[in-house]
Amino acid sequence: CCSPICAMPGAQSVGGRDPYTQSVLLYAALVVRTAIEPESITQAVRTAISEVDKDQPVTGVATMEQIINASAGMSEFRSFLLGIFALLALALAALGVFGVVSFSVTRRACEIGIRIALGATPAFILRSVVRQALGTVLPGVALGVVASFGLMRLISGLLYDVTPTDPVMFGVVSLLLTGIGVLASYLPARRAARIDPAETLRDGV
Repeated sequence: CCSPICAMPGAQSVGGRDPYTQSVLLYAALVVRTAIEPESITQAVRTAISEVDKDQPVTGVATMEQIINASAGMSEFRSFLLGIFALLALALAALGVFGVVSFSVTRRACEIGIRIALGATPAFILRSVVRQALGTVLPGVALGVVASFGLMRLISGLLYDVTPTDPVMFGVVSLLLTGIGVLASYLPARRAARIDPAETLRDGV
C-alpha cells in the first residue's frame, strides 16, 4: 500500500511564472504518495523542490501517520484527564457516602441496639441502613443526570460514537453510581447489624 508524506514549502511572495505562484501564500503543503518508506524519500523531495526554486525553504516534513497522531494527541490527552477527574470524583462520592452513613450509624447506635433487643434481625438492620443511604444517593444521582444533560453539550466535541444525550450511557452511569452508593453504605450497615444491644445500651446510659 502506498504511504503519503507531507512537506511544507515556505511562503511565496511574488508570482507570475505558473498558477501556483500567482497569489500570495503564507505557506503551502505538498503531499507526496510513495510505495516505499516515506522517510527514505525526504531528501529526494527537498532536492526536487530546490530544483524548482533553490531559495524555497522546506520545513515540517512528516508522514501522514505522524500528522494524524499529532492532531489526535491533544484530544486523547483531554479525554485521559477527564477520565482521571471522573475517577477522583467517583472516589470522593463513595467516601462521602461512607462517611455520612457511618456518622448516622454512630448517632443511631442506641436506637439500633433497642431494635435488636426487641427482636430485629441483622438482615433487617442491614436493609434499613442501606435503604436510608439510598434515600440520599438516589436524589443525588437524579440531580446529577439532569445537570449532565446541559454539561455534556460543552464537551460534545470530545465524544466519540456517543451522543450528549445517549440514554444507554446515562443509564449505565446512574446504575454505577447507585451501586457505588450501596457498596459505600454496606460496611457501616454491616457494622450496625453487629451491634451488641447490651453493650450499646450500657454505654448509652
